[in-house]
Amino acid sequence: MTTDTPIRDRLSELRREFHRYPEPAWREFYTTCRLVEEIEAIGVDRLYLGRAAMNPTERLAVPSPGDIATWRDRAREDGSRDDLLDALGDCTGAIAVLDRGDEPTLALRVDIDGLLRDESTDEVHRPAAEGFHSRRDGVMHACGHDAHMTIGLGVLEAVAESDFSGTFKVFFQPAEEKAGGGRPMAKSEHIADVDYLFAVHIGLDHPTGEVVAGMIEPLAVSNLGVTFRGESSHAGLAPNEGRNAMQALGTAIQNVYAIPRHADGTTRVNLGRVEGGTASNVTAEYIEAEAEVRGETTALMEYMKTEFEKTVRAAADMHRCDADVTVEGQAPRADSDPVLAAFVGEAARSHPAVDRVIDDTSFGASEDGTYLMRAVQEHGGLATYAIVGTDHPTGHHTATFDIDEATLPIAVEVLTDAILTTAARDPLDGISGDSRTATEEVDST
Repeated sequence: MTTDTPIRDRLSELRREFHRYPEPAWREFYTTCRLVEEIEAIGVDRLYLGRAAMNPTERLAVPSPGDIATWRDRAREDGSRDDLLDALGDCTGAIAVLDRGDEPTLALRVDIDGLLRDESTDEVHRPAAEGFHSRRDGVMHACGHDAHMTIGLGVLEAVAESDFSGTFKVFFQPAEEKAGGGRPMAKSEHIADVDYLFAVHIGLDHPTGEVVAGMIEPLAVSNLGVTFRGESSHAGLAPNEGRNAMQALGTAIQNVYAIPRHADGTTRVNLGRVEGGTASNVTAEYIEAEAEVRGETTALMEYMKTEFEKTVRAAADMHRCDADVTVEGQAPRADSDPVLAAFVGEAARSHPAVDRVIDDTSFGASEDGTYLMRAVQEHGGLATYAIVGTDHPTGHHTATFDIDEATLPIAVEVLTDAILTTAARDPLDGISGDSRTATEEVDST
């Protein structure tokens, strides 16, 4: 499947292949195998796959073994190599490492999963019109992760071909959309020696030719699963004999939105999906729901999570039901370090296709790459999360999301330049760990 043609000359081709085969969180088997084939063609010194690329006990939002097996089989049917699927086992993701000197150690993190949503088949939607529409019913690359991993491969190749001195790692992280893959990679030995971490996202309402050197103020998030358990009864003959989980849900919905907002900063809550009940004449005995809470800081997110859990359990008690709340995904707050973001800004300002550079911007959403950022910052390193603009006809997570592929070489070249310059200057050289400044936000997750 690989070719001798350099990645930089087929960025659009690679992105379109990834776009055709989107896979949801922790089921990115075809995706990981294709990444590995490209990584092998580049030539790296070390490669870690699946469980070896993370601390697997820290995974969040892991689907059932049967669901994982189904997607593994599908990847095999689509031509993924048996040896790679065997090496992955039940876990996706990869870390590629170039050993070109003792220090410094730099890393780039990109995400690889798709979204659980259908893609438009309208002829005005370019992927449909040009034949790279998703081949997976109910799954789509609607947030640009197909571009992110293409960029990651392009940067890896460019650094490998350069005079880079040090260690360079690319984290191909699974399960970002479920906020489930950042934590296990951040809580592994692979992050412990990283001095400088770069992360990247395309678009986010920034047009082609615009680059944000460092994202700040993301919201910490916790994705929550909720279950209500009661007891069924005949809704006409004996409604009083039931314990109505639907009533518990209704009370919870009303009351979680009434959780007091906090004086210390922005907070959010949303109950986005519910499923349960059996029939109109049966008292509902089981309800499932999905919710999320967010906060301007990790502490504020934890406040919302605590209040959410108390509110849900109180609603269940009111209707003689039982309730469970589980954390399905989570991400802390982390801000880009200005010192490292400045290297991205410098590289962007010197790129002929970049016409505007923004030093920093408030993110406003959530992203579990913050786990890796916090891990680096907490041991004295620096991290930045860059945004490379792209013209996208509709918003992220929509059925008609697409990108301007002219963004791909811009992102590869800007990030490569920033990485090589950082390695050459090594701004932390000679600074003791105690003197290195990280953000004050504490990860209590």
